[in-house]
Amino acid sequence: MPAATKLVLVPGLLCTKALWAPQMAALADIADITVADHTRHDTMAGIAKSILAAAPERFALAGLSMGGYISYEIMRQAPERVTKLALLDTGARADPPERKEQRLRRNALAQREGAGAVLDELMSALIHKDRLADKAFTGTIRQMAIDIGAEGLIRQHAAIMSRPDNRPLLPSIKCPTLVITTEGSALGSVDDTRAWQRMIPNSELLVLPGNSYHVAASDADACAQAALAFIKRN
Repeated sequence: MPAATKLVLVPGLLCTKALWAPQMAALADIADITVADHTRHDTMAGIAKSILAAAPERFALAGLSMGGYISYEIMRQAPERVTKLALLDTGARADPPERKEQRLRRNALAQREGAGAVLDELMSALIHKDRLADKAFTGTIRQMAIDIGAEGLIRQHAAIMSRPDNRPLLPSIKCPTLVITTEGSALGSVDDTRAWQRMIPNSELLVLPGNSYHVAASDADACAQAALAFIKRN
Protein backbone atom coordinates (compact mmCIF):
# COMPACT_ATOMS: atom_id res chain seq x y z
CA MET A 1 0.00 0.00 0.00
CA PRO A 2 1.51 3.38 -0.99
CA ALA A 3 2.43 5.81 1.77
CA ALA A 4 -0.13 8.49 2.57
CA THR A 5 0.43 11.86 0.95
CA LYS A 6 1.47 14.55 3.41
CA LEU A 7 -1.05 17.35 2.93
CA VAL A 8 -1.11 20.81 4.54
CA LEU A 9 -4.40 22.72 4.34
CA VAL A 10 -4.46 26.48 4.91
CA PRO A 11 -7.85 28.04 5.77
CA GLY A 12 -9.09 31.42 4.56
CA LEU A 13 -9.80 34.65 6.39
CA LEU A 14 -11.96 34.04 9.47
CA CYS A 15 -11.85 30.29 8.81
CA THR A 16 -10.65 27.46 11.02
CA LYS A 17 -10.04 23.73 10.68
CA ALA A 18 -13.83 23.32 10.41
CA LEU A 19 -13.67 24.69 6.85
CA TRP A 20 -11.83 21.58 5.69
CA ALA A 21 -13.88 18.94 7.53
CA PRO A 22 -15.43 17.44 4.34
CA GLN A 23 -12.07 17.19 2.58
CA MET A 24 -10.38 15.72 5.64
CA ALA A 25 -13.03 13.00 5.77
CA ALA A 26 -12.86 12.29 2.03
CA LEU A 27 -9.06 12.13 1.91
CA ALA A 28 -8.46 10.34 5.20
CA ASP A 29 -7.51 7.05 3.51
CA ILE A 30 -4.84 8.52 1.23
CA ALA A 31 -3.56 11.65 3.00
CA ASP A 32 -1.87 12.50 6.28
CA ILE A 33 -3.48 15.91 6.83
CA THR A 34 -2.35 18.93 8.84
CA VAL A 35 -4.39 22.14 9.06
CA ALA A 36 -2.12 25.17 9.34
CA ASP A 37 -2.42 27.83 12.03
CA HIS A 38 -2.63 31.22 10.29
CA THR A 39 -3.71 33.32 13.27
CA ARG A 40 -0.54 34.09 15.26
CA HIS A 41 1.43 36.39 12.93
CA ASP A 42 0.63 39.64 11.12
CA THR A 43 2.77 39.23 7.99
CA MET A 44 2.62 36.69 5.19
CA ALA A 45 6.31 35.96 5.69
CA GLY A 46 5.82 35.26 9.38
CA ILE A 47 2.78 33.04 8.81
CA ALA A 48 4.53 31.05 6.07
CA LYS A 49 7.68 30.62 8.14
CA SER A 50 5.68 29.23 11.09
CA ILE A 51 3.75 26.84 8.82
CA LEU A 52 6.95 25.57 7.24
CA ALA A 53 8.50 25.01 10.66
CA ALA A 54 5.61 22.70 11.60
CA ALA A 55 5.13 21.04 8.20
CA PRO A 56 6.57 17.74 6.93
CA GLU A 57 9.78 17.95 4.91
CA ARG A 58 7.82 17.42 1.65
CA PHE A 59 4.09 17.96 1.33
CA ALA A 60 1.16 18.82 -0.92
CA LEU A 61 -0.36 22.22 -0.14
CA ALA A 62 -3.88 23.64 -0.49
CA GLY A 63 -5.08 27.12 0.48
CA LEU A 64 -8.39 28.95 0.23
CA SER A 65 -8.48 32.74 -0.32
CA MET A 66 -6.09 34.09 2.35
CA GLY A 67 -4.75 30.54 2.46
CA GLY A 68 -3.84 31.02 -1.20
CA TYR A 69 -1.93 34.19 -0.40
CA ILE A 70 -0.06 32.27 2.31
CA SER A 71 0.59 29.44 -0.14
CA TYR A 72 2.30 31.89 -2.51
CA GLU A 73 4.61 32.95 0.31
CA ILE A 74 5.37 29.30 1.14
CA MET A 75 6.27 28.81 -2.53
CA ARG A 76 8.48 31.88 -2.32
CA GLN A 77 10.29 30.63 0.79
CA ALA A 78 10.54 26.87 0.14
CA PRO A 79 9.31 25.79 -3.31
CA GLU A 80 11.38 22.60 -3.19
CA ARG A 81 9.29 21.29 -0.29
CA VAL A 82 5.89 21.50 -2.06
CA THR A 83 4.99 18.52 -4.26
CA LYS A 84 1.57 19.74 -5.44
CA LEU A 85 -0.39 22.94 -4.98
CA ALA A 86 -4.14 23.65 -4.92
CA LEU A 87 -5.45 27.23 -4.84
CA LEU A 88 -9.15 27.70 -4.06
CA ASP A 89 -11.10 30.94 -4.63
CA THR A 90 -8.06 33.15 -4.34
CA GLY A 91 -6.37 35.88 -6.35
CA ALA A 92 -2.86 36.99 -7.19
CA ARG A 93 -2.97 40.80 -7.00
CA ALA A 94 -2.22 43.00 -3.98
CA ASP A 95 -5.02 44.81 -2.14
CA PRO A 96 -6.16 48.06 -3.86
CA PRO A 97 -6.51 51.11 -1.58
CA GLU A 98 -10.30 50.84 -1.34
CA ARG A 99 -10.07 47.24 -0.14
CA LYS A 100 -7.58 48.25 2.55
CA GLU A 101 -9.97 50.96 3.75
CA GLN A 102 -12.74 48.38 3.90
CA ARG A 103 -10.59 46.03 5.97
CA LEU A 104 -9.69 48.78 8.44
CA ARG A 105 -13.38 49.62 8.87
CA ARG A 106 -14.14 45.95 9.55
CA ASN A 107 -11.33 45.82 12.09
CA ALA A 108 -13.08 48.61 13.99
CA LEU A 109 -16.39 46.75 13.74
CA ALA A 110 -14.76 43.60 15.11
CA GLN A 111 -13.31 45.50 18.05
CA ARG A 112 -16.73 46.98 18.84
CA GLU A 113 -19.01 44.02 18.21
CA GLY A 114 -16.82 40.96 17.66
CA ALA A 115 -15.66 39.04 14.59
CA GLY A 116 -19.11 37.47 14.23
CA ALA A 117 -20.50 40.90 13.32
CA VAL A 118 -17.96 41.18 10.49
CA LEU A 119 -19.03 37.80 9.17
CA ASP A 120 -22.69 38.86 9.35
CA GLU A 121 -21.85 41.83 7.11
CA LEU A 122 -20.02 39.59 4.65
CA MET A 123 -22.36 36.59 4.64
CA SER A 124 -24.50 37.46 1.62
CA ALA A 125 -21.41 38.17 -0.48
CA LEU A 126 -19.58 35.03 0.56
CA ILE A 127 -22.35 32.44 0.56
CA HIS A 128 -24.54 31.46 -2.38
CA LYS A 129 -28.09 32.74 -1.89
CA ASP A 130 -29.41 29.16 -2.03
CA ARG A 131 -27.41 28.34 1.12
CA LEU A 132 -28.27 31.40 3.20
CA ALA A 133 -31.37 29.71 4.66
CA ASP A 134 -29.30 26.69 5.74
CA LYS A 135 -28.85 27.62 9.39
CA ALA A 136 -26.56 24.71 10.17
CA PHE A 137 -24.22 25.72 7.35
CA THR A 138 -24.25 29.47 8.03
CA GLY A 139 -23.92 28.77 11.75
CA THR A 140 -20.71 26.84 11.11
CA ILE A 141 -19.35 29.68 8.97
CA ARG A 142 -20.19 32.25 11.66
CA GLN A 143 -18.74 30.13 14.45
CA MET A 144 -15.42 29.96 12.64
CA ALA A 145 -15.28 33.77 12.66
CA ILE A 146 -16.11 33.87 16.37
CA ASP A 147 -13.37 31.33 17.04
CA ILE A 148 -10.80 33.45 15.17
CA GLY A 149 -11.87 36.52 17.15
CA ALA A 150 -11.28 40.23 16.69
CA GLU A 151 -7.55 40.18 17.44
CA GLY A 152 -7.01 37.23 15.12
CA LEU A 153 -8.89 39.03 12.36
CA ILE A 154 -6.80 42.18 12.83
CA ARG A 155 -3.57 40.17 12.50
CA GLN A 156 -4.93 38.40 9.42
CA HIS A 157 -5.99 41.69 7.84
CA ALA A 158 -2.54 43.19 8.51
CA ALA A 159 -0.90 40.28 6.69
CA ILE A 160 -3.34 40.49 3.79
CA MET A 161 -3.02 44.27 3.39
CA SER A 162 0.79 44.13 3.26
CA ARG A 163 1.04 41.22 0.82
CA PRO A 164 2.74 41.82 -2.52
CA ASP A 165 1.38 41.43 -6.02
CA ASN A 166 2.06 37.71 -6.49
CA ARG A 167 1.74 37.60 -10.28
CA PRO A 168 5.53 37.89 -10.83
CA LEU A 169 5.95 34.75 -8.68
CA LEU A 170 3.54 32.57 -10.67
CA PRO A 171 5.81 31.55 -13.59
CA SER A 172 8.34 30.18 -11.07
CA ILE A 173 5.84 27.66 -9.62
CA LYS A 174 6.88 24.35 -11.15
CA CYS A 175 4.87 21.78 -9.19
CA PRO A 176 1.50 20.52 -10.51
CA THR A 177 -1.10 23.12 -9.57
CA LEU A 178 -4.90 22.98 -9.43
CA VAL A 179 -6.84 26.26 -9.32
CA ILE A 180 -10.49 26.06 -8.24
CA THR A 181 -12.94 28.94 -8.50
CA THR A 182 -16.68 29.50 -8.84
CA GLU A 183 -18.68 31.18 -11.57
CA GLY A 184 -19.43 34.22 -9.43
CA SER A 185 -16.56 34.33 -6.95
CA ALA A 186 -16.38 37.52 -4.90
CA LEU A 187 -12.61 37.49 -5.41
CA GLY A 188 -12.63 37.91 -9.17
CA SER A 189 -14.23 36.76 -12.38
CA VAL A 190 -13.46 33.43 -14.02
CA ASP A 191 -11.63 35.34 -16.74
CA ASP A 192 -9.46 37.10 -14.14
CA THR A 193 -8.68 33.79 -12.47
CA ARG A 194 -7.90 32.12 -15.79
CA ALA A 195 -5.52 34.96 -16.69
CA TRP A 196 -3.28 34.43 -13.66
CA GLN A 197 -3.74 30.65 -13.58
CA ARG A 198 -2.22 30.50 -17.06
CA MET A 199 0.92 32.14 -15.67
CA ILE A 200 1.60 28.97 -13.67
CA PRO A 201 3.29 26.55 -16.08
CA ASN A 202 1.94 23.18 -14.89
CA SER A 203 -1.57 24.22 -13.86
CA GLU A 204 -5.23 23.57 -14.59
CA LEU A 205 -8.45 25.42 -13.76
CA LEU A 206 -11.65 23.92 -12.35
CA VAL A 207 -14.73 26.19 -12.39
CA LEU A 208 -17.62 25.17 -10.12
CA PRO A 209 -21.17 26.59 -10.30
CA GLY A 210 -22.39 29.17 -7.79
CA ASN A 211 -20.63 32.07 -6.11
CA SER A 212 -19.56 30.82 -2.70
CA TYR A 213 -16.26 32.03 -1.31
CA HIS A 214 -16.38 29.10 1.13
CA VAL A 215 -16.17 26.71 -1.80
CA ALA A 216 -14.40 24.07 0.28
CA ALA A 217 -17.47 23.88 2.52
CA SER A 218 -20.37 24.82 0.23
CA ASP A 219 -19.15 22.72 -2.72
CA ALA A 220 -17.56 20.13 -0.46
CA ASP A 221 -18.23 17.04 -2.57
CA ALA A 222 -16.91 18.58 -5.77
CA CYS A 223 -13.82 19.94 -4.03
CA ALA A 224 -13.17 16.64 -2.28
CA GLN A 225 -13.45 14.68 -5.52
CA ALA A 226 -11.17 17.12 -7.32
CA ALA A 227 -8.64 16.92 -4.51
CA LEU A 228 -8.82 13.13 -4.46
CA ALA A 229 -8.15 12.90 -8.20
CA PHE A 230 -5.39 15.51 -8.01
CA ILE A 231 -3.55 13.78 -5.18
CA LYS A 232 -3.82 10.36 -6.83
CA ARG A 233 -2.48 11.63 -10.16
CA ASN A 234 1.19 10.94 -10.83
